[in-house]
Amino acid sequence: DDLSYSFLQVARTEARITSRAGLAQFEAARCIRDLAGKAHSTQLAQLAARMTSAIRASSRLGEDPFLKIKGLIQDMLEKLEKEAEEDAAKKGFCDKELAESNEKKADKTNEIEKLSTQVDKMSSRSAELKEEIAALEKALGELASGQAGMDKLRFEEKEIYTKNKADMEQGLDGIKIALKVLSEYYAKADKAHSSADGAGGSIIGLLEVVESDFTKGLAEMTATEESSLSAYDTETKENEIEKATKEQDVKYKVKESTELDKTVAETTSDRSGVQAELDAVLEYLQKIEEECIAKAETYEDRKARMVAELAGLKEALRVLNEESTDGALIQTASLRGVRRHSHA
Repeated sequence: DDLSYSFLQVARTEARITSRAGLAQFEAARCIRDLAGKAHSTQLAQLAARMTSAIRASSRLGEDPFLKIKGLIQDMLEKLEKEAEEDAAKKGFCDKELAESNEKKADKTNEIEKLSTQVDKMSSRSAELKEEIAALEKALGELASGQAGMDKLRFEEKEIYTKNKADMEQGLDGIKIALKVLSEYYAKADKAHSSADGAGGSIIGLLEVVESDFTKGLAEMTATEESSLSAYDTETKENEIEKATKEQDVKYKVKESTELDKTVAETTSDRSGVQAELDAVLEYLQKIEEECIAKAETYEDRKARMVAELAGLKEALRVLNEESTDGALIQTASLRGVRRHSHA
C-alpha cells in the first residue's frame, strides 16, 4: 500500500510538474504575444504562434515542448541580437557618411560662393574698364578731330597772312619809293616848281600817313600771326601730351580688361568643376538620406523597440528556465520519497 501510495504521489507530482511547465510555457508565449502587440512586431507574433502550436502539439503527443520552445526563443534572440548589431553598424555607417557628405556639401557650397563672388567682382571691374576705354577712345577721336580742325585753320590763317603780308610789304615799298622820289624832287634848288611846293608837301604828308598806317598794319598782322602760331603750337603740344596719356591709359586698361576676362573664364570653369563635384555630393547625399533616414521609424525608436523585444525574449527564457529548474528539484524530491517508501 505504501508503495502504491508512493507511485500515486509521483504520478500526481509529475502531473503537477507537467501542469506547471505547461503554464510557464503558455505564460512565455503570452508574454511574447503581448510584446508583439506592443511593438507591432510580426516576427514576435509569428514566434508566439509557433510556440503555442508547439505546446499544443506536444501536449497531444505527450511530449515535453520545453526544449523546442526554448530553442525557438533562443533562435529569435540570436536573430534580433544580430539585427541589432547590424542596425548599430548601419547607424555608425550612416552617421559617418551623412556627416562627411554634409561637410563636403558645405565646403563645396562655400567654394562656389567664393568663386561666384570673384567672378562677379572681376566681371564688374572688366565692364567698368570697357566703359572707361570707350570713353577714352571717344575723347581721342574728339581730340583728333579738334586737332585736324586746328591744323586746317592754321593752314588757312598762314596762307592769308602770307598773301596779305606780301601785299602790305609791296604797298609799303611802293609808298616808300614814292616818298623818296617826291622828297628828292621837291628838295632840288630849281624853283621851277616852287608854285607847287604847297601841294607837294600835302602829298608827301599824305603818303607818310599811309606809310605809317601800312607799317602799323603790317606789324599788327605779324603780331597776330605770331600769336596765333604760338597758341597753335601750345595747344598742339598739349593735345599731343593728352593723346599720348590717353593712348597709354587705353593700352593699360585694355590689358587689364583682357586679363580679367581670361581670369573670369578660368574661374567660371573652376566653378563649373566644383559645381559638378557638389552635384555628385548632393546625389550621393540624397541616396544616403533615403537609405539612412527612416521615414516611419527613427533609429532611436527602432533601437528602443529592439531593446524591449530582446528584454521580453530574455524574460520568457528566464520564466522557462526557472520553471525547468523548479520542476527538476520537485521531481528529484519526489523520486527520493519513492525510494524511501520502497526501502521501507
